[in-house]
Amino acid sequence: MGASPFNLKDDETYLRWRDRKLRNYPQKIEELLVEINDPRRLKKNEFEALLKRCRKTNMAFYAGSTGTDQDPEIPFSIGRRFGVFGLNKNLLADENSLTSLKLHEDGIKQHYIPYTTKNINWHTDGYYNPPNEQIYSMMLHSVQEAASGGVNSLLDHEVAYIKLRDENPEYIHTFMNPEVLSIPPRIGEQGIVARRTETGPVFSITATGKLHMRFTIRKKNVIWTDNSQTKAALCALRKILTSDSPYIFKLQLESGMGLLSNNVLHNRSAFGNDSDNVRHLYRSRYFERIKGT
Repeated sequence: MGASPFNLKDDETYLRWRDRKLRNYPQKIEELLVEINDPRRLKKNEFEALLKRCRKTNMAFYAGSTGTDQDPEIPFSIGRRFGVFGLNKNLLADENSLTSLKLHEDGIKQHYIPYTTKNINWHTDGYYNPPNEQIYSMMLHSVQEAASGGVNSLLDHEVAYIKLRDENPEYIHTFMNPEVLSIPPRIGEQGIVARRTETGPVFSITATGKLHMRFTIRKKNVIWTDNSQTKAALCALRKILTSDSPYIFKLQLESGMGLLSNNVLHNRSAFGNDSDNVRHLYRSRYFERIKGT
């Protein structure tokens, strides 16, 4: 691997990177939030402020002026401006490859948790994707917030790596095992395999030397290697994710707000709608990292 902060045999490079990473790291959600006008026409200072935060924490939030405007060009414009174009059209995405996240009480979508009011536990997007279709960036744009709940918690996956490596480098070694995490196949109509079993590591290094994380905390439809090392590493990560760490940011995205991220760890609390507030978010998943991060 050579000189890399993610090489377990290169502590010197790791410690230098770790110190830079955590130095002046934001401690409040307000430090990640940028006030903008229209995401479709970002001004230079708005773009630079968002990019600066993404470079530091792999995520940034914006609060724009579009309100409940449902124009899909809003999330598309954000993606293009930040250099990502390879949209992942997942099973339930719209024709334009965006995913409209809102409550569905009938049809196929009612069987998938993102389209219910239930909470969604910690994960990174696309953990069931094949190796050549990993999700390196994920964005959200809020058209309408829920009447209550629907709060996202987020943790920079690089910080999760640091916390685990500092506690015990063996956790990282375990999570880099290419056999550590398997997602069973999805069986479609008439017993046809709609998605094969996907097996791979939790932590991996991209071709450009960046850290990528593939993870879900779910207990059903997931297979972990059955050994003491994996159990210990999972226990340590769960402890981080359930802590009151200042590195975990929480925010309810209101109308006109959005998230840019290099697919950091995130979850969503349960929510409730009423006649005036029906939660609706656009989600876009990309095969590239945010350019310049």
